[in-house]
Amino acid sequence: MQFPSAPPIFIILAMNLSKTDPQIYTLIQKEEKRQKDCLNLIPSENYTSLVVREALGSVLTNKYSEGYPGRRYYAGNKYIDQIEQLAISRAKELFGAEHVNVQPYSGSPANLAIYFALLKPGDKILSMSLQAGGHLTHGAPVNLSGQLFQFIFYGVEPATGLIDYDEVERLAQKEKPKMIVCGATSYPRVLNFQRFAQIAHHIGAYCLADISHVAGLVAAGLHPSPFPFADVVMTTTHKTLRGPRGAIIMSKKSLSDKIDKMVFPGLQGGPHDYQTAAIAVALKEAQTPEFRIYVGQLVKNCRVLAEELKKEGLTLVSNGTDNHLLLIDLRNLKITGNEAQDLLERANIIVNKNVIPGEPRKPWDPSGLRLGTPAITTRGMKEREMVQIAQMIARVLRQKDEKTIQKVKKAIKTLTQNFPFPK
Repeated sequence: MQFPSAPPIFIILAMNLSKTDPQIYTLIQKEEKRQKDCLNLIPSENYTSLVVREALGSVLTNKYSEGYPGRRYYAGNKYIDQIEQLAISRAKELFGAEHVNVQPYSGSPANLAIYFALLKPGDKILSMSLQAGGHLTHGAPVNLSGQLFQFIFYGVEPATGLIDYDEVERLAQKEKPKMIVCGATSYPRVLNFQRFAQIAHHIGAYCLADISHVAGLVAAGLHPSPFPFADVVMTTTHKTLRGPRGAIIMSKKSLSDKIDKMVFPGLQGGPHDYQTAAIAVALKEAQTPEFRIYVGQLVKNCRVLAEELKKEGLTLVSNGTDNHLLLIDLRNLKITGNEAQDLLERANIIVNKNVIPGEPRKPWDPSGLRLGTPAITTRGMKEREMVQIAQMIARVLRQKDEKTIQKVKKAIKTLTQNFPFPK
C-alpha cells in the first residue's frame, strides 16, 4: 500500500498494537466486527467520526493541565489552553450559553459538581423518578446523589405516560426544594424547560436541565432549548451530540465561579485534554448543515420505527415518541426485559432492558425495552429500513424460536453491510 507521505498515526498505532499486545488488538478487532454486524438501537450510543477518534488517540493524552486556561498549575499548557478555549467558545455558540465548563469526565460527576456547587448535603431536590424515566444521578437511592441529598420525585401520568406539570408544581409548592431537575434518560417526549424553570424560580429554587439525551436535538433546533430559562444545564457529549464520552456544564455567568471551583479542585484533578479536543471537534461538526440534516433524520426514523412497532402489535409507553428514543412495554407479550434483550442480541439487534412507568418488576429484570435511532441513522439508514427493523424485532419477540432468530440475524448482517459506520 502506497502513502503519499507518512501513514496516519492511527494506522501506525494499530500496526504497533498488533505486535506489542496481540490479545488486546484481537479483542478490539472482534469488537469492531461486532459493531459492524449488529444493529445498534441503544439510544445512548452512537458512532463518532474518524476525526473525533483521531483527537482521542492523540499526544494530548501525555499532558497534565490542572486548572483553567491561563491559570494552570503545570507549565507547558500554551496549546492546551487554546484547545480548551476553542471547545468553550464552540459550546457557547452552539447552545447560547453564558458560561461553559468542558472539563467534567462524564455526566455523573458533572451532576454531582452542580449539586455540590449550589447546594449543601441534605438539601431537598425535586427530580424525575427512575421508574418514570429519570437518571441514576437524579437521586436514585443506590447512587451517591440519593445518599447525600434529600430527593423527592415526580413521575408521569399512568394513562398517558406524560409529565403532569401541574403535579410538578404542586409538589414543588408543598416540598419547597432548593433545586428542580428536568431531564431524563428514558422519556420519549418533549421536555418543557420553560415551565420547569418557572416552577423552580417561583419558589426560589435553582433549575437544572440535564439534556444529555436530547443535546443533539437542541443543537439542531429540533427540541426546545433550556436557554435562557434554566440556571444551569448539563449534557454529556456522546449520544445524539455524536462526540466522545465526556460532559459539559453550562450556566448563567453569575454561577460560573461556584461551578468551576467545584469541578476543579472540588471533585476532579487534571482534565483529560484529548477528550477536550475531541469534544471541540464534535461541537464543530454539530454546527454544520449536515449535522442538522442528520438529527432531522434520526427523529423521523424514530417516529417511523414507533409507528411500525405499533402496527406489529407492540405497546409503547406514551404511545409514541417526539425525540430519538422509545420505550416498549412488553407485558402483553408475556416476556421480560431480560429475555427480550437476550433474544434480540442473538439476532444481532442490540437494545437495552428498561424499567417502565409503574414498573411491577425488579430493575435488573424489568418489563420494558428502550430503543433509539442515533447510531443507525449515523450509518445512513432511513424510513424504509425502520419498517424492516420493526418487523424483525416483532418477529423475534413473538416467535422466540431459534429458526426465526437465525433468519433475522442473517437479514441484519445483510442490512448492516449496506450501511457502514465511520471508520
